[in-house]
Amino acid sequence: MSDNIPELSRSFTEEAIMWDSHSLPPEILLDIIIRLPIKSIITCTSVCKTWKSLVQNPSFISYHLRHSTTKYLLFSLYSKTAWQVYRIPHEQGKEHYALHWDDNQDFNEYTKFYFPLLHGPERFRVVGTCNGLICLANYICCDTFIIWNPCIRKFVQVTKPLPLPNIPPFRYSVSVGFGIDSKTSDYKVARILNFRDRKSESPPKLEVEVYSLATAEWKTLTTALPPTGTECYGNPHASVNGALHWVASRRTKDNILIKFVMVLDLEDEVFSEIAMPKFADNERNLPSTISVYGNSLALFQEVSMNYLNIWLMKEYGNVSSWTKIVILADQGPRYYRPSAKGFRKSGEVILKMNDTKFISRDLETQEIKNLGNAGYYHTYVDYYVESLVLNDKKSQLCSY
Repeated sequence: MSDNIPELSRSFTEEAIMWDSHSLPPEILLDIIIRLPIKSIITCTSVCKTWKSLVQNPSFISYHLRHSTTKYLLFSLYSKTAWQVYRIPHEQGKEHYALHWDDNQDFNEYTKFYFPLLHGPERFRVVGTCNGLICLANYICCDTFIIWNPCIRKFVQVTKPLPLPNIPPFRYSVSVGFGIDSKTSDYKVARILNFRDRKSESPPKLEVEVYSLATAEWKTLTTALPPTGTECYGNPHASVNGALHWVASRRTKDNILIKFVMVLDLEDEVFSEIAMPKFADNERNLPSTISVYGNSLALFQEVSMNYLNIWLMKEYGNVSSWTKIVILADQGPRYYRPSAKGFRKSGEVILKMNDTKFISRDLETQEIKNLGNAGYYHTYVDYYVESLVLNDKKSQLCSY
């Protein structure tokens, strides 16, 4: 048992109006409850006020999270193509989220769920996941955010960021990220806007807004921003080690384009940079996307219809540890460019081979496993762990 369990047990006992001497001791009861499935733990809140107080106790929620060792893979899936959804917005593509066991050989589906507010013409996408929370944002403007815990059927509708000046959407681009301040356990949303005046040759301007779930407020960062001319390449991002990471670039005084990983530390809310790998001449201008790889980073480069590059940072922050791996796309149709979506816990890369086919591939043996998902149009893949996070939140919380 953890060191904080005796303290939690004392708190549990103090909150009880009367403790039946024939009941189990509090520390044993805690040990039993912590092992229950999420749905059963939530049911415990209806037993009595004492149990409800326990399950909503921040210490209990943190302890439960530390012991939630089963990681699933979250798939965000559509039953229509993105083209159909945008082309005929009133005919909604059925969207759902599926959790798959990542440990078993068959990659079976564990459960699926739907978000109750995803209706009407506006579409939402997954920004990121963290400790059982899923952050959603509307497409294009990314000015409407939802932080959702599907396991406990609760969510927070994030207040809208400060309104932008009257700027047409095509004059700016938006990059977003979601993660946790590891020091304060505060969950944060970052919104980065790149403004570009297309009538002049001036470098793009950058504005950064950060939302804190603890304070329920947005703030604009004014210090320690990236240098002028930095341009963030949008989504996806990678949230690891208490920081958000995006692929970014800027031009030198000699007009040479340099690419790098832009890092936002969520504790200090300051930016830093990580150098890219040493690309070959024919790789420098290839589009790169970033992903979490264990406790570090990975870069994906879609080279051609035949293969893609995967760069693994074996040691986080150590630029010399970038390692290149080439994946041959011999399992998909030649007219479809394969794309990497992330990694399984085993280290196998997840590849989207066409609109409905997904495989995982061992980076050492090149062994291939079919992950199925036939008939759906995938938009997002990420790790997911069940948790009670948000269960202690009182204000701005919505239930369904």
